Amino acid sequence: MAPVFCSSARHDKGRILPVGNPCRNAADGQKDKQDGVVILSRALRPNRVVIFADPPDWHSRCLGEALQARGIDFECLPLRRVTVTVGCDEPAIRVPGFGSSLPAAALVKTVSKGSFEQVTRRLTILHTLEDQGVVVFNRVRSIERCVDKSWTSLLLQAAGLPMPPSWTVETQEEAAEIVAAETAQGHELVFKPLFGAQGRGLLRLDGKTPIPSPEDVNGVYYLQRYIDLGEGQWRDFRVFVIGGRAVTAMSRRGVSWITNAGQGASCETARVSDEMMELAEAAACAIGVDYAGVDIMADRQGCLYLLEVNSMPAWKGLQGVTSIDIADEIVKALLSRLSASSSHTIAAHKTS
Repeated sequence: MAPVFCSSARHDKGRILPVGNPCRNAADGQKDKQDGVVILSRALRPNRVVIFADPPDWHSRCLGEALQARGIDFECLPLRRVTVTVGCDEPAIRVPGFGSSLPAAALVKTVSKGSFEQVTRRLTILHTLEDQGVVVFNRVRSIERCVDKSWTSLLLQAAGLPMPPSWTVETQEEAAEIVAAETAQGHELVFKPLFGAQGRGLLRLDGKTPIPSPEDVNGVYYLQRYIDLGEGQWRDFRVFVIGGRAVTAMSRRGVSWITNAGQGASCETARVSDEMMELAEAAACAIGVDYAGVDIMADRQGCLYLLEVNSMPAWKGLQGVTSIDIADEIVKALLSRLSASSSHTIAAHKTS
């Protein structure tokens, strides 16, 4: 059976219409209208970009090489090195390497872990850069939506996209009640850290496995129904969406039920269906991301389900099984957003 999914998204002859870069929801559009035009208080450096990565790694190096190939200078540094100053005769936001100016764009590869205060400060910096006319890629709001799995789930549901049932609660007793009700119907659940990534901290709950204490889960239980494909048949798909378009994909085969490459899963070339590509594009549109790694699983009947949307995805494993230069595609999408910006443009050299 060919994979299928149901969606309330707008269709044309049975196909989801291509999305832009990216699709904005009504609330975002209304907010932009209310805020009006941003008045730039500082000059932007039109030929320079900052890559926020902590630590700098293979991904940031690939992005830097793609920028350099187009004659774009860049700095690569962690967000924690950006300073905020108020009430003094110096720039409010100072990005190392840019003096009193700001970069034309900020490519966000990672927002590092930290205390609640540290993460809040880093997101505030990104919001302020956007307010001052810097193109932040991905947009800050989309990063926040993806980091919080419950927010992602709410947005996907609002868009009418298929995903496993999920619950978010704050007490161990409520989590236990949900697990008991689901297992009574023959379902298992997966506990996922609300802010987790790369398959870390996942726990399969079958009614016998102890439910972790609130202290072990930072006081939040995000539970998702487990899609059982059968023992040893652990497989899902990662579709990479850039600028509203699914550009490449792979399948991941797990050595256990956890199918993340970071947990030992093998990455394999995959020819995915149009339905899967369209579903990934629709998910990216619902969240409003510039680029994303969208995780999809097909159940035993061939029905497709969205598992996660990642706004700061790793792609080293995917790059090893595709001929598409993913970093180059990300940079091209970034330059497209810059060229569309009314506040500034960036001079990019043509490459062969």
